[in-house]
Amino acid sequence: MMLEIRGLTKHFGGIRAVDGVDLHLGEGDLVGLIGPNGSGKTTVFNLVTGIYRPDAGSMALEGENLGGIPPHRINRLGIARTFQNIRLFRNLTVMDNVRIAHHSHLEYGPLAALCRTGRFYNGEKELHEKVESYLSIFSLQNRKYEMAGNLSYGDQRKLEIARALASEPRVLLLDEPAAGMNPYEVGMLMEFILSIRERFRISILLIEHQMRLVMGICERLAVMDFGQVIARGIPAEIRENREVIEAYLGEDISIE
Repeated sequence: MMLEIRGLTKHFGGIRAVDGVDLHLGEGDLVGLIGPNGSGKTTVFNLVTGIYRPDAGSMALEGENLGGIPPHRINRLGIARTFQNIRLFRNLTVMDNVRIAHHSHLEYGPLAALCRTGRFYNGEKELHEKVESYLSIFSLQNRKYEMAGNLSYGDQRKLEIARALASEPRVLLLDEPAAGMNPYEVGMLMEFILSIRERFRISILLIEHQMRLVMGICERLAVMDFGQVIARGIPAEIRENREVIEAYLGEDISIE
């Protein structure tokens, strides 16, 4: 078990944003978390990554309790995420955005950097090679010196995923990666998500409203409504689930 969530609960005043949620993610799993807007999906991500602290319940990464741990430590333990609204360092270069994400894996300390020791130069060389490899995977190597804010929307999405992977996670949380993409781009994204799971051997938990994507690549789905998980199963089961259809209040959840 990579990520295990039991009874996760978060209230904001009288609002039960997340109410007793159970989820699990095994090694190499690709699981979709879906539901109407406001159902609590992103709040689950914010709890898992330490942005919010739960009122009740437990979260564990390979058995290690995540409760009360700040976001930077959770990232070092092996959980990385992207955001529904892209959050890059827009005034830094493409390369520096990825370099920053890898900082916790540097093998030299501040003293080595200050004194410019051999360990510092070796570490910088290795870091440069790793960043170049991530940018190459995302076809961004020719734009590495551009400001991140100058990239197209699609390239900013790719850079955000590249930055998340540069932290070398074991679990990757993707929050609506297909937002704003056209059908062709969604098709390319589907192939890309499958390829990075295979290449980096990571588990992926995916929030998405684009049903073609989640029905096409996710092995299992969990559906949330009003802070609770109302259904679980393989895509074919979820597509026919009457409670899920009613929760979407007539929204199109077909794969067409």
